Amino acid sequence: MLKISKKLLRLTSRTVMNFNLINEGDKILLGLSGGKDSLCLAHVFKHLQRVSPIKFEFKAVTIAYGMGEDLETLKEHCIKYDIDHEVYNTNIYELSKEKIRKNSSFCSFFSRMRRGALYTYAKDNGYEKLALAHHLDDAVESFFMNFSYNGALRSMPPIYTAGNGLKVIRPFIQVRERQLRDQAKEHHMPTIGDEACPAMRFDIKMPIARAKTKDMLAKMEEENKELFISLKSAFENLNIESFSDINIAN
Repeated sequence: MLKISKKLLRLTSRTVMNFNLINEGDKILLGLSGGKDSLCLAHVFKHLQRVSPIKFEFKAVTIAYGMGEDLETLKEHCIKYDIDHEVYNTNIYELSKEKIRKNSSFCSFFSRMRRGALYTYAKDNGYEKLALAHHLDDAVESFFMNFSYNGALRSMPPIYTAGNGLKVIRPFIQVRERQLRDQAKEHHMPTIGDEACPAMRFDIKMPIARAKTKDMLAKMEEENKELFISLKSAFENLNIESFSDINIAN
């Protein structure tokens, strides 16, 4: 079993407890892309299973898009560390060739299709919860992108209920991305990067809004080292009545 940093475990455990993410007897599906974030979450779950008084089970599932992905190294890693893992084969890549032109964003299309595949697997196999490895940087970036490009104040909640009744949880939502990056590097995790993204196989200009937002936040943090600490607190201290929301006013 990998030795997980105490700070990462403390932050994750606090989030799990504060937002009641895991309960006794839960059967949780973990979306394992093979990136640093989801691999770290799989190892944290293994640790929590060993030390937590709350007994739960989880299974890691990797969505294969049907484009000949090489997932052998990821499979071997899961076997080595006794992580229950399965590759769920789909035809998302072929389907995208027909449907993608109707969508404004390649990334959002594949994200929706991947999430849909996870929902289907969870429903068909009796899982009550789906765990995703989004972290605080993801939540902050989504917040800035939503109000900058979509005219809405939205981010990523620690837990929500999907349309099919499945509860989606984000145990890393108060963890910084750099903590997960450091953890993956320290243990030489065999992470999968952009080479597994099906959108990379299309001759398109990739969306740059998230990259611009990430760069902007990095510059802001250089000037204000407490930026993400403040934003994390802000996400827990909402003053809805201070906005011009007609529904609230009426």
